[in-house]
Amino acid sequence: MRIGFAGLGRMGVEMAANLVAAGHDVVVWNRTIDKARDFAAQHRCGVAETPAELAQAVDIIVTMLADDASSEAVHLGDAGLFTAPRATVFLQMGTLSPDHVAALAHAAPPGCRVIDAPVSGATGAARAATLTIMAGCSEAEAAPLRPVLEAMGHPVLCLGSVGAGAVMKLAVNSMIHGLNQSLAEALTLAEAAGIAPERAFDVIENSAAAAPMLSYRRPLYLDETSHDVTFTVALARKDMDLTAALAKRFGVAMPQGGVTLDNLKEAEAAGYAARDMASILTFMREKLP
Repeated sequence: MRIGFAGLGRMGVEMAANLVAAGHDVVVWNRTIDKARDFAAQHRCGVAETPAELAQAVDIIVTMLADDASSEAVHLGDAGLFTAPRATVFLQMGTLSPDHVAALAHAAPPGCRVIDAPVSGATGAARAATLTIMAGCSEAEAAPLRPVLEAMGHPVLCLGSVGAGAVMKLAVNSMIHGLNQSLAEALTLAEAAGIAPERAFDVIENSAAAAPMLSYRRPLYLDETSHDVTFTVALARKDMDLTAALAKRFGVAMPQGGVTLDNLKEAEAAGYAARDMASILTFMREKLP
């Protein structure tokens, strides 16, 4: 199988590299075409000039796109992926709304199938091919795709139907962003009482509240500006906006999610949009009298 990869952002570039490393025949496309050309030269793979050209050159398409708007443009725009594709399977691995995934599945050309397969894990997990993959399909539908999916992560958890992966990703991310907010508040409280942030973090990492993301993101929490951005405040706000809309649609109360979203919006308005979500700790410190 020849695999097309669209979207070489922080996560996508690592995932595409793992597909090449696993021995797959890969062709890449990126909105900034020079980035795709540089990747292709470095990894000795193919490059497409447009999404349509990508879809006409491969059997399976993997997309890692930031939001619904970019996904709509790449799939349905002029020279989009759905323009007379040769590819028959489209794996959507970014964090998109379930409604958008359903719309893509409905708009897919005859004989083509859309599967939402978003991932959990930061850039380190993407680099190590240890992303958790939440697939909106059955085990039987996933079986022929496992060599592709498992080159980028494991486990691959099948959730039965199109859109279920997107729902589960929002549920998971609502917990992650809530934990990010709670950690920022806890560390700010400890520091206000005179406890050094490093020592406070030691205690939290060894407490019942410990979670894997706290350990691998520790350097960012303790010195955010000295490290590369892995996940921006703007993307976190986008996730929580999608989660709030989904909760409203199903009539589900998410009071903690509402507080998290409000704080992300406030931080974004204060100039934190492009900073790593760990900067919420700095934002909370700035709220001290």
